[in-house]
Amino acid sequence: REVIHMKKLSEHQTGIALGAFFGLAHAVWALVVYLGFAQTWLDFVLGLHFLENPYVVSAFDLQKAAILVMVTAVVGYVAGFVFAKVWNFVMTKTK
Repeated sequence: REVIHMKKLSEHQTGIALGAFFGLAHAVWALVVYLGFAQTWLDFVLGLHFLENPYVVSAFDLQKAAILVMVTAVVGYVAGFVFAKVWNFVMTKTK
């Protein structure tokens, strides 16, 4: 049986990648709110899941949008950092 050795992940790089992804995804959401398509999109997506939408999208607020993007980027960084730490720990135990 062939053994495949996985590379060690860089905690910082993994955190940056996931943080950038989370932040970008929420920046896109903020843009959709700004453009006025968010309610229609939310109704459509929830409808595809056979759900009635109880939520109403608020008016765009630049300060809230900036905080949303920053907070989700930080959460993404922490999630990526922790994931890489756990991955590296598990990979050292399986050799």
